[in-house]
Amino acid sequence: MGLFDFVAKQFIDVIHWTEPGDGILAYRFPMSGMEIQNGASLTVRESQLALFVDEGKVADLFQPGRYTLTTQTLPVLTYLKNWDKLFESPFKSDVYFFSTRLQLDRKWGTPNPITIRDKEFGIVRLRAFGIYSYRVTDPKKFYTEVSGTREIYTVEDLDGQLRNTLIGSMTDLFAESGVPFLDMAANQDEFGSRLKEKMLPVFDRYGLALDSLVVQNVSLPEELQKVLDQRIGMNMVGDLGKYTQYQTANAIPVAAANEGGMAGAGVGLGAGIAMGQAMAGAMNQAPAAPAAQTPEDIPALLEKLHGLVAKGILSQDEFDAKKAELLKKLV
Repeated sequence: MGLFDFVAKQFIDVIHWTEPGDGILAYRFPMSGMEIQNGASLTVRESQLALFVDEGKVADLFQPGRYTLTTQTLPVLTYLKNWDKLFESPFKSDVYFFSTRLQLDRKWGTPNPITIRDKEFGIVRLRAFGIYSYRVTDPKKFYTEVSGTREIYTVEDLDGQLRNTLIGSMTDLFAESGVPFLDMAANQDEFGSRLKEKMLPVFDRYGLALDSLVVQNVSLPEELQKVLDQRIGMNMVGDLGKYTQYQTANAIPVAAANEGGMAGAGVGLGAGIAMGQAMAGAMNQAPAAPAAQTPEDIPALLEKLHGLVAKGILSQDEFDAKKAELLKKLV
């Protein structure tokens, strides 16, 4: 090697990484054209882990602290390179730093409603969303399963995989539990705990630890929510027949107070009776049969009908027709 080549050759004697911002999970220390000296210094800060990878093979893992790189501190790399026979210095090896900080406020949600079978409603579509947090705990798994040889691997690179896996697990959870939608929606904390438990092995496979998972909302699409609101309203009303009777009783004084009263609205006595019968039928109640009329009752009834004519509730023609019908009963 010539003098120029010797001068141009670069050696690394300090290896460390300071995170430039949030969201980086893995970072490969720049090694192009450089070699690590025997006795070089490695600094791993709190909330970091460092991993040496030799020719694609995972080697030594370093916890937070400061290290001097020798055969004693690099036992796996020493074995892979056969340094027990002859230590080579300088040497080349890829060094990856991993952030072990909590990755907070990662959002998940159903982009479209998912279809499930519900005990109470049958086939329904629902939406759900929330947040979760996690951290890297096993750099070897994360390197081999996820990040690989990429120079930088971020949370955004992983979000889609985790989010879609989470939504799939949520769908399975509904199917397996058999818990009705209303119970799930009313107990979102419990739902979140069960979903987190189901997701723990998935995160562990990637070398991650799921720290928290929160279900912020479980709901139906707008058109189904309207149907549910109507059902809730019916349950609150209770006895529909009594409710309709109550509403009718309140409406009569209001109608009578309007100008013209019932007659002004074009409602005669016969129409009023028909309306009452129709309402009774809607409430699954048969209209009450009129009491049998005796000759002694007819004069009193005529007097009442005449009073209705004076109040404008009954027309003269209606009174005359009813009068003729009643008088025939006296014969």
